[in-house]
Amino acid sequence: MNTPRDTQSQGFEKARRNLQELSRSSNLPKLDSTSGTRSLEAWFMGPKGENADVLETLIVEAIRDQAEWRNNYHPKDPEHITEEIKQSPEYLQAMENFNEGYHSLLEFLKKSVPFFSMRYQGHMNWDLTMPSVVGYFAAMLYNPNNVAFEASTATTYLEIIVGNDLCLMLGYKIPENEEEIAPWGHITCGGTVANIEALWSARNLKFYPIALQQAVINDNDLEKAKNIEVSFYDGGISVVKPLIELTVWQLLNLKADDILGLPARLESEYGIYPTALSDAVSKYSLQDLGIQKFAKNFLSDVPEPLFFVPGSKHYSFPKAAALLGMGASHMQDVDVDANGRMKIDVLRAHLDKCLVEKRPVYTVVAVMGSTEEGAVDPLREILNLRDEYRKQGLEFTVHADAAWGGYFASILRDDFEIEPLLFRSAPPPISPLSAYVTTQFEALGETDSITVDPHKAGYIPYPAGALCYRNSAMRSLVTFAAPYIFHGDAEPTTGIYGIEGSKPGAACASVYLSHRVIRPTKSGYGKLLGQALYSCDKLYARLMCMNKPEDRFIVVPLSALPDDVTEQQVGDLIDGKTNEEIQNNPDAMALLKEIGPDQNILVYAFNFKTPSGKVNNNLEKANKLNQKIYEKLSIKPETDISDYDLIVSTTDFYEKSYGIEFIETYKKRLLEVDGSSDMPITVLRSVVMDPWVTETATGSFIDVLEKILRDTVNQVINENPGDFQVENIMPVISESKM
Repeated sequence: MNTPRDTQSQGFEKARRNLQELSRSSNLPKLDSTSGTRSLEAWFMGPKGENADVLETLIVEAIRDQAEWRNNYHPKDPEHITEEIKQSPEYLQAMENFNEGYHSLLEFLKKSVPFFSMRYQGHMNWDLTMPSVVGYFAAMLYNPNNVAFEASTATTYLEIIVGNDLCLMLGYKIPENEEEIAPWGHITCGGTVANIEALWSARNLKFYPIALQQAVINDNDLEKAKNIEVSFYDGGISVVKPLIELTVWQLLNLKADDILGLPARLESEYGIYPTALSDAVSKYSLQDLGIQKFAKNFLSDVPEPLFFVPGSKHYSFPKAAALLGMGASHMQDVDVDANGRMKIDVLRAHLDKCLVEKRPVYTVVAVMGSTEEGAVDPLREILNLRDEYRKQGLEFTVHADAAWGGYFASILRDDFEIEPLLFRSAPPPISPLSAYVTTQFEALGETDSITVDPHKAGYIPYPAGALCYRNSAMRSLVTFAAPYIFHGDAEPTTGIYGIEGSKPGAACASVYLSHRVIRPTKSGYGKLLGQALYSCDKLYARLMCMNKPEDRFIVVPLSALPDDVTEQQVGDLIDGKTNEEIQNNPDAMALLKEIGPDQNILVYAFNFKTPSGKVNNNLEKANKLNQKIYEKLSIKPETDISDYDLIVSTTDFYEKSYGIEFIETYKKRLLEVDGSSDMPITVLRSVVMDPWVTETATGSFIDVLEKILRDTVNQVINENPGDFQVENIMPVISESKM
């Protein structure tokens, strides 16, 4: 009887053979389209459905193509649904029920969130690219399941193509020969699953050398490899010793690439093949023994390992720690600075403590675009710290959670595989990434793994997350096989890696077609996201210049202006200026680059003035004001969306997660007062994904957004005079309609 390991090995071989045959085909789709990227307006259905006719034509074509495909598969086979059946009472009644239910559904769906609108700024969602919609719909008709090659003979290959494309966008390099380390990426249902998988592989990587050492010592099949040597740092000096002589601490601090290269060395140097290696190691591996038995057998004298995340972390990380048996208490938050970025000095202090205690570190997570603030952690400095502590004998991987921010790397990427084509008409300017953010994104290629979500800043339908590894061998650590790098025709199916079983091949087709039409480079997604950044920076500039002496409120964006920039300069160079005026002014473009949030998530809060004209210094009352503003600018269940002129989201900042510097700095700017408090700060959030906010047919929509915000704040203050202490109640201003 075959064991699960035997079955998996057979699955590997079958998938390889299938892909070898597939890769010989001359009809494979490529990401080298010459159609280019000409205009953002050709990529979306449009806020008023302006391209609905194009989308309709393409969808109908997909249905007809599916029908033709069915007809041409053994064309002499009989039909079943005859005209006679179509005229039968039962058929007609069933179709009537179908149509009634369908139209009822269409009507109910109109209660959905209007992501497509310039008035929607709530969460990380906007309109979908037409290529992604058409790609998903066309592939969905085939219902491929990328869990196994046999169920996804076309879309598995698309997933491999897309994985390479994402790796290149993020900064991982595809090697030209088999001796170089190859990256690998695959599609997941979302960033949560990708982050869990990244921690899963980091955990297994940390403990793999212990299991391998035990196998080499105790298993007769590996006896000939007892002299295999590895390098590590001891007292700042690189030392080479046999694997079997290393202490547990030394085994826990080997370099990732050295660990992942061991199976290939065992094969080439000692003739030990993957199946034999996997069988031998399984007797001692964490994957097989479970974390309790593994720890009892091998880690009794080792302090429990930690991993580090910024206070701005995504909720998937404590979830991962719980699921993987690490325990959420072993996830260590690192304070963030006033900009919401991980504080390097605090991380250094934590690592120093781990070094003294000889406590292993799984990984350090850098958030490349936090989902609450759009903040980018100092990845370059984190990687420098890794190099520094490596020489002191403390090793860890670095994972970049770029679920939100990953696609912004396209702003930095020159075109690859296709030649860039220019827009037919002049679009709005793009905002380049700031010098700080550019430095961090240029370091992405040095991380060990990266999460990125096409269904966020890729404007692609759910579910389409992704995880990319710098070293493709890392993916095997979440299976029961030895970590091996596969190249070219030897690439196995994607479905055996990761957490998910069944997953829609349509998602891979969706990402593929969107990437083929809108390249993840400067000429494609770079332009799209650059214009979205420009829209966000323009709205930020308006908020910075919105406060007037006669107003009964102030608004304070989370992102402060640089020390050498004043609100007057922002007003003179950016706010209220046309796109053409800004683009033709080098000083304005230079200023635009360095102001605003790291990405296009804009966090801000309102506060009211007391009757004497002073800014309220009571945090509870400021929070209440922002909560009531949010209640008017958020969708309630079972309500007509046409009643909402603007839709935003909200969040709370807690000192426990973010640290005292972040909280106290923002509190002082908002309340004009210091003082600690356990109370969170309630803020509003606009995610500006719309590239066209500044250039409607009737002018910039920023003016409309400001008026809606002003009207809403005044309305809340007027309706709650007891809470917000105003003397002269002004009449409620009717909200803007456009």
